Amino acid sequence: MGTEIERKFLLKNDTWRSMAGGTRVRQGYLNRSKECTVRIRTTNGSGYLTIKGPEKGVTRIEYEYAIPESDAISMLEDLCEKPIIEKKRHKIEFAGLVWEVDEFFGANTGLIMAEVELENEDQYFAKPEWIGEEVTGDPRYYNTSLVTHPYVDW
Repeated sequence: MGTEIERKFLLKNDTWRSMAGGTRVRQGYLNRSKECTVRIRTTNGSGYLTIKGPEKGVTRIEYEYAIPESDAISMLEDLCEKPIIEKKRHKIEFAGLVWEVDEFFGANTGLIMAEVELENEDQYFAKPEWIGEEVTGDPRYYNTSLVTHPYVDW
C-alpha cells in the first residue's frame, strides 16, 4: 500500500522561478468522491492512473501505475470530467526535500501552489522564503475541486 503525506502552500513571490524548470501536466478525474479519487495524468510522454483514498489529516492512501500515454490521452478526452486540469510542474530542491510548484493554466489560470511530500505527519521541514500561507486543509485548493470550481470563477 502506498501512502501520501502532503502539505500545500500558496506562494509569497516569484523568486522560485529562477530555481526551476518545469514540465507540462494534464490530468482529469474518473471519480472524485471523498472515499476514492481516480485520476488520469499525462506528463513527459507518459501516462499514469492514480487511485487515492480518503484523507486522514494530511495522510492518504495512494497507488499510482504507469499506463500507455495513448490510453491516458483517450481517457482524458473521452471519460474524464471537464475541464481538464492543465499545469506546469516545477521541482525545486530545498533543505533535503523536493518542493513541487504547480502553475495552473486554462480555467485555473493565475493559481500557483507549492506542495511538499513528507515521510511522516510530524516531520519538521524548512520552508523556502517564497512559501506563503498553508492551504493543506482548504478544499478549494484540491485539484479535484478545481474541476467544478475553477480558480477563474472565485
